[in-house]
Amino acid sequence: MVRRRRARHSIHSVTRHGIRERERFLRRNEAFVRQGEWFFVPEGWKSVPELLVRRHEPIRRGAGKPHIVEWLYREGGERVYVCSQHPEGVSQARYTAMVQREPSLLGLNWRLMARNPRVYARGTVRHPDHATITLREWCRVLLNTETDAPSMPRMAFID
Repeated sequence: MVRRRRARHSIHSVTRHGIRERERFLRRNEAFVRQGEWFFVPEGWKSVPELLVRRHEPIRRGAGKPHIVEWLYREGGERVYVCSQHPEGVSQARYTAMVQREPSLLGLNWRLMARNPRVYARGTVRHPDHATITLREWCRVLLNTETDAPSMPRMAFID
């Protein structure tokens, strides 16, 4: 296990670090590192169970090309069942009700996943369209807030 200092609340990282207006749009500053649509916010030393750390793990928004993270850890989130007909995921209760009503749905390629987990990354992050970045400490992974726009109500972070 890796030790850490108390985690800082990552959403207010820019304010907490006193980042000036002209530095907020840089790809890297004291508050975060950005690669494409992903922001990596330093969390200090984070205690992570080594058995739960994934190596060379993809993260992606939708069907785009994935970013490959050298070390990635997920915690929390809502457990959902995902298939091609329900890419946003359905809850356990809804899944059970659906397959009881229509048993043929069991033939779909369902996967149990987590919707909106807290995701942490460390090491290199690669993507064919961006320069590789290296995260020297555990960082909270946040998706660009454009997904909160009124025009995107059906967007979900499923990993």
